Amino acid sequence: MSTAAPHSTGQDRLWSVDEHLEDVLTAIRPLEPIELHLLDAQGCVLVEDVTVPVSLPPFDNSSMDGYAVRVADVAGASEEFPAALEVVGDVAAGQAGRLHVGPGQAARIMTGAPLPPGAEAVVPVEWTDGGLGEGPVDGMRARSLAPEGATGHVRVHRPAEARAHVRAQGSDVRAGDRALEAGTVLGPPQIALLAAIGRGTVRVRPRPRVVVLSTGSELVQPGEELADGQIYDSNSFALTAAARDAGAIAYRVGAVADDADTLRSTVDDQLVRADLMVTTGGVSVGAYDVVKEALAHAGDEDEPGSGVEFRKLAMQPGKPQGFGTIGPDHIPLLALPGNPVSSYVSFELFVRPAIRTLMGLTDVHRPTTRATLGADRALTSPRGRRQFLRGSYADGTVRPVGGAGSHLVAALAHADALIVVPEDAESVEPGDEVEVVLLG
Repeated sequence: MSTAAPHSTGQDRLWSVDEHLEDVLTAIRPLEPIELHLLDAQGCVLVEDVTVPVSLPPFDNSSMDGYAVRVADVAGASEEFPAALEVVGDVAAGQAGRLHVGPGQAARIMTGAPLPPGAEAVVPVEWTDGGLGEGPVDGMRARSLAPEGATGHVRVHRPAEARAHVRAQGSDVRAGDRALEAGTVLGPPQIALLAAIGRGTVRVRPRPRVVVLSTGSELVQPGEELADGQIYDSNSFALTAAARDAGAIAYRVGAVADDADTLRSTVDDQLVRADLMVTTGGVSVGAYDVVKEALAHAGDEDEPGSGVEFRKLAMQPGKPQGFGTIGPDHIPLLALPGNPVSSYVSFELFVRPAIRTLMGLTDVHRPTTRATLGADRALTSPRGRRQFLRGSYADGTVRPVGGAGSHLVAALAHADALIVVPEDAESVEPGDEVEVVLLG
């Protein structure tokens, strides 16, 4: 199980934003670790340190196509007086080296190939005549196809210092080093490192599976024709995308009609693939607020310890909220308001931290900063409510985007921050310093 039962502290009082968030995060536990193959672990969080079993690179190798040489043999070499060396053979990447470079000798070497014994540096092919000098040599590309042990000569036009163009064994990481720390989110670079040190699987907390469904008989799937009184279902798309952005595997169920039995049946069907459920709409006090009707008593006798509590928060937008657990496995469910902005702001404040907690992360919140309010007039806010206004943040200044209405989706699409007006403030003047939640 991933959750503990939520606190029940009464549905009639007004909850603060912080109290509701604490109630949610106290109830949610990180998912149990599992062993996954590397590509399946992308986006997951490591639960243990990973130690390097073998140094990278595992051997000295060439960083250039060129010739492996002894430093003394090319000392003083120039265009006018090149060093003429006997080519004793080729060393290709992946080839076990049997060549030895002695005095007056060189080995043709490819990028990534092991430095042969006796050689001290690599001179790039551009510093040579490419093997077109003395002897039957047809150049770098052709000679790379020559039989092993083929010989020829090369003229080197520049000197080389010891270890020039050589990648030293262990210069990336050494055996015994810590490659990645527990708590690391595995992205492409981290997966590349794990593969490079030979790890085929890794122990992680899996990405949470989040099921998103919206409610409302007026909602229509985008792409279909609208009838009178209908609107397109944007919330389920917005919240599914937001859940994926937070790191989850998200499933969009779509709109459910305003019928309590249908909603209960849909929720029950989705529990099998959910670590967290999110609903939007139907949580206010109207006659058709079916989420409250369907889920407020979901835990009675059949599912002791579960159930969804609906409450009012001292915030704007997003006053009506619901939280609890449902089903025999006590899957956490967050019920969000139906207005698009209310729904999205509620997701950022409560659902995103819940997803990040399920992942096992310690830093679960969006970053915040202080910024100067750049506005043409004062921002007003109802006293006793924490208001979250959409804003655009740049260079220490945040500017409001759109109005305060919770239905203004277009303004939300152009915002990258939330301006926070605290509960004890009724207005914020242009030039005042405000708290800002950075959204991306």
